[in-house]
Amino acid sequence: MKQASLPLPVLGLIAGTRGMLGTGIGLLLFERMDPRQRRAVGWTLLAVGVLTTLPLLLQVRGGLRDAS
Repeated sequence: MKQASLPLPVLGLIAGTRGMLGTGIGLLLFERMDPRQRRAVGWTLLAVGVLTTLPLLLQVRGGLRDAS
């Protein structure tokens, strides 16, 4: 099993990016809002979530170590 030690701020950033991704996807699927605004906000949140996830993913992968 692999184990990563993450400082609390990094864990908070990971949770925040997951929230942005989920909110962006939710807005893209939500139909009660004006379609232009919904798409603009949804795609923006989705893009920010993806772009901020990549550096965090690399940082976490670099900190992985065997738990044994």
